[in-house]
Amino acid sequence: MKDLGGLMKQAQAMQQKLQDAQARLAESTVEGTSGGGMVTVVLKGTGELAKVVLDESLIEPGEGEVIADLIVAAHADAKKKLDAKQAQMMQDAAGPMAGLMGGMPGMKF
Repeated sequence: MKDLGGLMKQAQAMQQKLQDAQARLAESTVEGTSGGGMVTVVLKGTGELAKVVLDESLIEPGEGEVIADLIVAAHADAKKKLDAKQAQMMQDAAGPMAGLMGGMPGMKF
């Protein structure tokens, strides 16, 4: 039973590390770009769109559809980076027990 107690302590420590990583992730931001940097979006760690920056050359009559497409592409780029950051932070927090966490509900890696 001594090993079970040690395993439980490890699991509790890992759970705390995961919660800390999730808190750090929520406070972080990532940028995504499209159109060669003509459109930049900033996502919060929660996935919320925080900011959109448009190159002045895009702001012309009749360019609305192009701008909309570039915003969507920049958002997708930022979301991909956020997902990768989240996966890495969770992997780092789980440490050697990461392989065991794959099957646990609510844990994304």
